[in-house]
Order: sequence, then structure tokens, then C-alpha cells
Amino acid sequence: MSDQTETAATEPVRFDEQEKYLLRHPRDIRQVLQQLIDKRALISGHLSTRGLTFPTALISVDEDDGSLLFDGSASDSINRGIEEAGQLVVCVAQLERVHVQFSLSDCQRTQLDGQVAFRAPIPDRLMRLQRREFFRLRVPVAQPVRCLIPFHVGEEEVKRVEFRVLDISGGGIAVEVPADRPEFRPYREYADCRLLMPEGDALSVRLMVKNVFRQSQPNGRESLRAGCQFTDLPRGADAVIQRYIFRMERLRSARERGVG
Repeated sequence: MSDQTETAATEPVRFDEQEKYLLRHPRDIRQVLQQLIDKRALISGHLSTRGLTFPTALISVDEDDGSLLFDGSASDSINRGIEEAGQLVVCVAQLERVHVQFSLSDCQRTQLDGQVAFRAPIPDRLMRLQRREFFRLRVPVAQPVRCLIPFHVGEEEVKRVEFRVLDISGGGIAVEVPADRPEFRPYREYADCRLLMPEGDALSVRLMVKNVFRQSQPNGRESLRAGCQFTDLPRGADAVIQRYIFRMERLRSARERGVG
């Protein structure tokens, strides 16, 4: 197996204006793949039809026959899944804080130094996506996200006020703000906010308000919609957020297909 030293990657993501972020020239794709090898980047492999994830790494890129070699899994059942005809392996990695994502098909099992490896054709497209370009998910009512934002009450006392998160991405959130909070205005920063996800511990984040819009609710009540940027995230928080987005999108897709 490869000596993998980079931080584990996140889940696959959806993104806006897909074509803008896709590399299609074979030279550009090979260059990114070689960088993943040189950086010994850890890759998350996702079996598209089974919902399984396994850690892997690229071993080599062969330009002569147009193939690449990647590590197999320690699980034989996952290795059998990779071999299945028609199986698509979605690979996700982080390369110098840039999200890299590509898909592999027609994976053929082989052996390398006594370990399971797979050879597959070099992908004909590869996505490079900055955090700020991540897909923004409208938070479903059934799986809510909330945010506790601190406000000063008097000179020293701090009170955290709970806000409903309307949408979320790897770069920030939009929250519903009561119309009676005029202090919530663009470019104001709030440190030590608590982002409450449906699962797991609260995430401590720093937010900067980027824009505020007035909106009317179906019941006639007015509120404000505030778009906020993450200006500081703890280690691993980005992966937690992307897993939530990926899970919600997977549930949405399953409902549209009439599954579950």
C-alpha cells in the first residue's frame, strides 16, 4: 500500500455551473493526478451504487496505455464491489485546499508487492473546486441546522441567540434573522458561534455577515435573510458540513426516485 500522509478527503459534492470547474484536456488531468501522487494525498473512494466508502491513494499514472493504478481496500467485499461491471468509483481528495473529484470505471484487479491494487482508464474529466464555489444546500425542515450567535447584553454579559439556518455550503450559511435585530448588518463579524448540525457535536465557527435582505413569510411576517461567510472553521468542520450536504442530497435523490 502507499504511504499516505495527506489529510483525509471529504464526501463528493454537487456544485454550481459544473462545466466551469471541469478539466478536460488530458495533459491537465494527468498533471493533477501526478500532483496527487507526489503529495501522497489520501483519497476517499465512493462506490456509487453501494453507498460504501474506502480510503485509497494513486500509485502511478501510465501515459502510454492511458491508465492509472490505485490502492485496493483492506476489505475484500469492497474490492469485489470495485470489480463489478458498471461500478463507478467516485474519488475525492484535497490538494492544497482545493477539492479534487473524478470518477473511475472498468477497474481491473491486480497485485502490487503482494497487495491488492486496481488499474483503470485515466478519467476524461476532473473537477477542481475551491471551497467558495461549493454547492449551497437549502436546509430541509426535517433535518434542520441551527446556529447560536453571541450578542452583547450590557457591557459584559453575552447572550447566544438561536437562528434557523436556511442554506449551507462549505463556505458559509444563510440565516433567518428577526426584523427586530437591526445590529445584524454586512461586514460585522461574530466570533465563537455554535453551528448545531443534526448529528455530532456543535461546531465553533466565526461568521462575517456579507449581505442582508428583507423577505416576507407566507404568513405575512417579515424577516431578514443574512448571508454569512465562514471566516474561521475548526479542523475537520468542513468535512462534517460536506458529509451533511452529501447525505441530504442523497436522501433527496432517493425520494425523487421513489426509493426509501
